[in-house]
Amino acid sequence: MMLKTVDFYYFSPTGGTKNVGESLAASLAESAILHDLSDKKTVISSPTNDLSVIALPVFGGRIPAFAAKRLRLINGEGKKSVTIVVYGNRAYEDALLELNNIAKESKFGIIASGAFVAQHSMCPEIAAGRPDNKDFKEIKNFGEEILKKLAYPPEGKAKIVEVPGNYPYKADFTVPATPISTDSCTLCRKCIAACPTGAISILENNIATDIAKCALCMACVKACPSGARILPPPMSEKIRQMLSKFKGIRRENETYI
Repeated sequence: MMLKTVDFYYFSPTGGTKNVGESLAASLAESAILHDLSDKKTVISSPTNDLSVIALPVFGGRIPAFAAKRLRLINGEGKKSVTIVVYGNRAYEDALLELNNIAKESKFGIIASGAFVAQHSMCPEIAAGRPDNKDFKEIKNFGEEILKKLAYPPEGKAKIVEVPGNYPYKADFTVPATPISTDSCTLCRKCIAACPTGAISILENNIATDIAKCALCMACVKACPSGARILPPPMSEKIRQMLSKFKGIRRENETYI
């Protein structure tokens, strides 16, 4: 039997993580209370329901530092959670373990976890079209298994959800360069509004990006209505070359319950 409502915490700069997480939430409950971790203007509230879905993207095998910081501000109050990471078909490495450790620090009890594939944010031809129908079916099945676990909890001490990953984690994701604005930029400021870390500003009538603050999340590129926000061409080409071997590979989703 589906739940009435769940809390859904997410960071989804280009929409893929939110798409996966909302699909899972819809398989669990009739409605979801959305908590956007990228919303700089809103204080992230603690969960009001018995179950929360927490979904974050993978950046270089880790979860984004900005989102991790926001997640640590939440008091899970000992309530149950499902944690998921979403990655662009390469690997999720230590990200799911890192997410689970932070969720535990925030006093969430983890009953299930998963790693799902979505179209790569910097190289759209990688995992193009994902999540697709097969993915959504697997997400729905995962939700059904979670509901069964909630309805028929195991007797005795609950099994700990174990996920892959190493600790210490791999090195923090470093930003080699930031997105740039081309001459077609109209200074509409939508990239500034979309940037979760406050890295973008207008300097001398041009868009400027602070590399020390930029998370390379691609939110600004996604938000630009004129397509003027892009990765520097040399960087874009290097990324395509690095990821080209994953173009013909279909990584499968992984769940832990």
